[in-house]
Amino acid sequence: MGVFTFIAKQDGGSWSARAYSKDNGYDDSLTAEGASQFELERALVKLAHSKSSGGGVQMSFNQITPSSAVVVVSVGVAAAAGVAAAPAAGGATAPAGGASKKEEKKEEPSEEDEDMGFSLFD
Repeated sequence: MGVFTFIAKQDGGSWSARAYSKDNGYDDSLTAEGASQFELERALVKLAHSKSSGGGVQMSFNQITPSSAVVVVSVGVAAAAGVAAAPAAGGATAPAGGASKKEEKKEEPSEEDEDMGFSLFD
């Protein structure tokens, strides 16, 4: 799985982007251009896919100003995307087996606190 972060800038209607990492700064070997935002996105996905081991691709285009954006391309996320999409489509999900036992134990003491013989509103 590979995650690529690009800084994109618009100049005169066309977009250009180059890879960025917090450890190494800008990487001029990973650049792409496009006449529109859509074409830039397609070029960045192709570039990231060619540099990674393959698999599903997920892309996020986060516009910071009208002429700049941060683009994150994740390659090899097919299984993770399916898991993340399932709770959104199905609504609330049940916690894992260990987590549900902890929650049940937390609920029991709160029930004992209710039977203390006085009320906050008396």
